[in-house]
Amino acid sequence: MSTLTIQLPESLKKSIETLAAREGYTVDQFVTSAAGEKLAVSLTRDFLRREAEAGRRGDFEHYLAAVPDVAPSENDRLR
Repeated sequence: MSTLTIQLPESLKKSIETLAAREGYTVDQFVTSAAGEKLAVSLTRDFLRREAEAGRRGDFEHYLAAVPDVAPSENDRLR
C-alpha cells in the first residue's frame, strides 16, 4: 500500500465522510473504491473505443444476418 495526500473542498470531504459512515466504510475504503470504479470505467471505455475502431461493418452485418427474425419470447418483452 502507498499513501496519497490530496486536497478536497471541505464540503466534498464532509459529504464523503457522511456517505462512507452511512454505508459502513472508512473514508479510505470509500475513496479507494471510488477511484477503482472510475479507473475501471475509463479502461472499459478505452477498450470499447479500440474495439469499435477495429470493427468492420461487413462482419457486423454477417453476424447480424445469422440472428433469427422472430418475435421475442413472452418473458423477454418490454412491459
